[in-house]
Amino acid sequence: MRTAFGQSFDIGAGYLNTASVGIPPAFVADAVAQAISLWRTGSTEPPEYDKHVAMAREGWARLVGVPHTSVAGGASVSQLISLVAASLPTSTRVVTVNREFTSATFPFAARGMTVTEVDDAALPAAAREHDLVVVSVVQSADGTVADLDALREAGTPVLLDATQAVGWRPLRLDWADWVVGGSYKWLLAPRGAAWLAVRPDRLERTRPIAANWYAGDDPWQSVYGLPLRLAPDARRLDLSPVWFAQVGAAASVPWLADLDLAAVHDHCVRLADAALTGLGLPPRGSAIISLDLPDAAQRLARAGVRASVRAGRARLAFHLYNTDEDVDLVLDALSRTV
Repeated sequence: MRTAFGQSFDIGAGYLNTASVGIPPAFVADAVAQAISLWRTGSTEPPEYDKHVAMAREGWARLVGVPHTSVAGGASVSQLISLVAASLPTSTRVVTVNREFTSATFPFAARGMTVTEVDDAALPAAAREHDLVVVSVVQSADGTVADLDALREAGTPVLLDATQAVGWRPLRLDWADWVVGGSYKWLLAPRGAAWLAVRPDRLERTRPIAANWYAGDDPWQSVYGLPLRLAPDARRLDLSPVWFAQVGAAASVPWLADLDLAAVHDHCVRLADAALTGLGLPPRGSAIISLDLPDAAQRLARAGVRASVRAGRARLAFHLYNTDEDVDLVLDALSRTV
C-alpha cells in the first residue's frame, strides 16, 4: 500500500500503466464496493444515483475550467464525440495529428468527412486551412503535449480530447469549442463515465441525437410521453448514466479537483523526466513517456514494472501514487547506460 496526497492506494512498486487504467484511492474503491453491496441487497433506488452524477459533473467541470452547466455526461469518449460529428456537415474538413487516438477521429471519418493527419508541429498552421481541429491535449501513444496557445491563436474551431491530461495537468479549456474526457485513467474512477464540455455558443449547434429521458429538463418527469422537453443547458446532451462508474467518479473527481494540481503536475513530470534522463534521453515535460529501446517492454515486465505497449513502443505513465522507487525499477530494468 502507498500513501499519496493524503490518500491510501492498494498498489505496490512498479505500476506505471495509468495511461491505460488508473488505480483508485482506497476510499473510491470502498464507495464503489458499498454501491454494489446496496444493489446486491436491493437497498437503493435509481434516483439516489443522481447526486453522484451531479458531483462527478461538477468536479470534472472544475478540472477543465468550465461551468458545470456546460458539461454533458455520457459513458465513453467516442459516444460524446459522435454527437459533435453528427452535428457538422459532411463537407467539414478535419485536421488532426499523426497517431491520434482513433476514438477522437473515427466518428468524423465514419460520417464521410475528410480527416487529414499532420505532424504535431504543423498542426497550428494546418488549422488555418481546415474547418475543425481534433486533437488530444496529451497524446495517448507517447505523451506529446499539444500547443494549446498556438491552436487558440489559430482561431479554427477545436475539439480537445483531455482524457490523458485531466487529473495531472492544470487546465483552463473554456476557450475550446468542445472538450471531452473519460473517467478511468488519470481520474482514477471506473470505466463507464465520460464528459463533454460544450462552449455556450456551440450548444444549439450540437444535436442531441441520442436524446433520452435523462436529458430532460426534469429527468424523472420526462420518462414518458411527448412533447420533447430537454434541459436548457448541456444536460440536454446527457446519456443515461452508468451508475457504478458515476459513484466512483463522484468520489475521485472532486477529490482531484481539490488538490493542488500544479503540485501533482510537478510530481508526475519530475518522475517521468527522471526516468528519461536516467536513460540518457532528453526530458519531455509530460507524465507519459514512450521508449523506443530494444526489448524494453519485456525487460520491464521481467523487473515487475507494469507498463503497456503503444505504437510499437513501451509506454510508461507516472501519476500521483508513483515514487522514485518506480523510476529506479525502470532504470535497473533497462540499465543506466542505453
